Amino acid sequence: MLNIVVLVSGGGTNLQALLDAEETGKIRGGRIIHVISSNPDAYALERANRHGLCSSIVNRKAYLTAEEFDNELLKVLEGCEADLIVLAGFMCILGERVIQRYSNRIINVHPSLIPAFCGKGFYGLHVHKAALSYGVKLTGATVHFVNEIPDGGAIILQKAVEVHKGDTPEILQLRVMRQAEWEILPRAVSLFCEGKIIVKDNIATIED
Repeated sequence: MLNIVVLVSGGGTNLQALLDAEETGKIRGGRIIHVISSNPDAYALERANRHGLCSSIVNRKAYLTAEEFDNELLKVLEGCEADLIVLAGFMCILGERVIQRYSNRIINVHPSLIPAFCGKGFYGLHVHKAALSYGVKLTGATVHFVNEIPDGGAIILQKAVEVHKGDTPEILQLRVMRQAEWEILPRAVSLFCEGKIIVKDNIATIED
């Protein structure tokens, strides 16, 4: 069984989707063992506590430099013996040392169909505001590996979601979470833990 560590910063809805998937047997070959929050007030910590999970706080604001933050984060990850790191609403940019140490072992869920509405500055409601401003009829979510380029790692899974007339960013955000993020993130985690994802030249393929 692979050790899964989930990184969070806020409410933890994607963490909850992972916990629910694990409880119903949808995540095979791995188990969530630890939750790390960059925010001491994140409700995600309460979700972790309710499920009997160990948690740590690595508060970005407590460190003067990104390097100090990365060093502490690495210390916690290595102490957990993490095999897979899942960014579930983690609002900090990981440094090069962390990314290289866990190359192709960090996955993130992004609330758009990459390469649309992604990269620096595109997170949370900003993504959905941009999609509505552009007038797209379809949006969705993407699970991808994390590399040094924001949202630039190999794509694992994507799922499209319809944009409805009269949508607000908040309404669209919830639909994307319910119809895409909460479905493809646990599936991608399971595929990784089952050893079914192969990455070559920044392209991910899934084996049957």
